[in-house]
Amino acid sequence: MEGASATHVRVVFELEQDEDGWPPAGSERLWAIPVAPGRVRLDNIPFFVRGVACGDVVRTELDAEGTIWAKEVVEFSDNCTIRVVLGRNGDLEGDLNTVLNLFAPLGVEGEGLAQFGLVALNIPPAADLAGAKRLLVEGQDGWWDFEEGSVTAVWRALDPG
Repeated sequence: MEGASATHVRVVFELEQDEDGWPPAGSERLWAIPVAPGRVRLDNIPFFVRGVACGDVVRTELDAEGTIWAKEVVEFSDNCTIRVVLGRNGDLEGDLNTVLNLFAPLGVEGEGLAQFGLVALNIPPAADLAGAKRLLVEGQDGWWDFEEGSVTAVWRALDPG
């Protein structure tokens, strides 16, 4: 999501970094739409937050400075978040748009973060889930690595073969 309307708010998720300093920040801010007091529906794809997807409803708390902090998912959207990391020297030479174009015909949308060679994919339940999973697995042979940031039971049950 490029920008946000007046109905959107920014929700802050705390991130836990691993021993290598990944993710590269201590928090990530996501756009969301308020749906009830202390509840928002996420309206963009997380690059670093694990366990959430675009469309999930999250319980929030407001601090004294007016920052909205994410606390927990209270309703899952059935969307999956997958992060694709391109090798700069791989076959795609770090071209994030190629990744987005490969997944678009499968009903998958995404956003790229060129600084990290990262594409965050949102895979809705109506997408070609089997095709998307197959492409992700096949792409590991020289194109990318991927991480399942938030997936459904249906996704986990799919055989990528």
